[in-house]
Amino acid sequence: MKKIILTGDRPTGRLHIGHYVGSLKSRLMLQEKGDYDDFLVMIADAQALTDNADNPSKIRSNILNVALDYLAVGIDPQKIHIFIQSEVSELTELSFYYANLVTVSRLQRNPTVKSEIKARGFNESIPVGFFTYPISQAADITAFKASIVPVGDDQLPMIEQTREIVKSFNRIYGEVLVLPKEVLPENEACLRLPGIDGNAKMSKSVGNCIYLSDSYEELKTKVMSMYTDPLHLKVEDKGHIEGNTVFTYLDAFATDDDFKNYYPEFANLKELKKAYQQGGIGDVKIKKFLLQILDNLLKPIRERRLYYEEHIDEVYNILKDGTMYARSIARETLKEVKDAMKLNYFDNEELVKEYKDEH
Repeated sequence: MKKIILTGDRPTGRLHIGHYVGSLKSRLMLQEKGDYDDFLVMIADAQALTDNADNPSKIRSNILNVALDYLAVGIDPQKIHIFIQSEVSELTELSFYYANLVTVSRLQRNPTVKSEIKARGFNESIPVGFFTYPISQAADITAFKASIVPVGDDQLPMIEQTREIVKSFNRIYGEVLVLPKEVLPENEACLRLPGIDGNAKMSKSVGNCIYLSDSYEELKTKVMSMYTDPLHLKVEDKGHIEGNTVFTYLDAFATDDDFKNYYPEFANLKELKKAYQQGGIGDVKIKKFLLQILDNLLKPIRERRLYYEEHIDEVYNILKDGTMYARSIARETLKEVKDAMKLNYFDNEELVKEYKDEH
C-alpha cells in the first residue's frame, strides 16, 4: 500500500503556534523524512464555510494568509502539493455518497462535533453543513487514498468516523477506499496548546493566540502578559507549574540547548521547574526566557513570509498547480467509487445489456 499523507487547515485567519506544534511541525518532519509516495496539504475553505456562510469574504481573504504561513514555516511546494478544497468538486460528490453510510445519531455522538457545536453556541440551530462535516472530512481523506493523517488529539473522533465510513463502503461495494491512520504530536504538551490567557484552547475568535506572523513586539507583548500562577505574588513565593501557561509553553518548546544558550543556571526544564516550585524565581525572568525561545522559532518564519509576500504571484501559482494536481487524483478516486457503486451508466453498454438479459 502506498504511503500517502493528507492534512490541512481552515482558512479562518492566520495560523498560530498551536497549529505549529499541533500539526505543522509533524508535517515538516514527515516532509524531511521523505518516506512517502505523495503528500497533500489542503486549505479547507469549504469546511470553513460551514460556520461562516454569512461571511464568505473572511474565508476568501485568508486563503493566501494560510498559504503564506505554510510556505513560511518551510513547507516545500516541490515536495508537498498545497490545494484549495472548494476547487476540487469531486470532494462534494463523494460526500454525497458517503452521507448514505452514516446515521444522524452517529454524527450526534461524535465528540468533536458535540464540542464544536457547544463552543459556537449553535444549540438547535445547527447548520446542516456543519453538522455533517465529518462526512466531508472523510471525503477529503479518502479522495486521495491517504493512509497517514497528521492531526491534533481533538480530531481523533473525526479520523475514527472516516475509518467507519471506509469500512462500510468497502464491505458493501468492495475494497476501494484506504483505511487512514492518524499521526499525533509526540510531545504531550503539544496536543492542545492553551491560549496565552490560560484558556484550554488557543482560539482566533477569543484573541488569545500567538500567530506565526507576529512581529517581535507583538510576541513580546503577548508573552509578557501570559497567565502564570496567581498565587506566585513575590519572587520568594513558592510557585506552581500546574495550569501555569508559561510552563506549558516551555514543555512544548524548550530544549536543553535553549538552557545552555539562554538560561545556563539550569541544565534543563526539570531543574527549572524544581527551583520555581521552591521559590526564588520571578515570573518575568521565566517569561523572558520563553520569549527568547519563541522568537528564535518565529524569526526565520517571519523572514520567509516576507519573501513570499513580496512574491505573491508565486504563491498564487503554487496554489493553482497544487489544486490542479489534487483534482486529477480525486477524479480517479471518484471514478473508482462510482464504478464500485455501479454508477457508471455511460462508460459502456452494460446497462442496456442487463435490461435485455432481464427481459
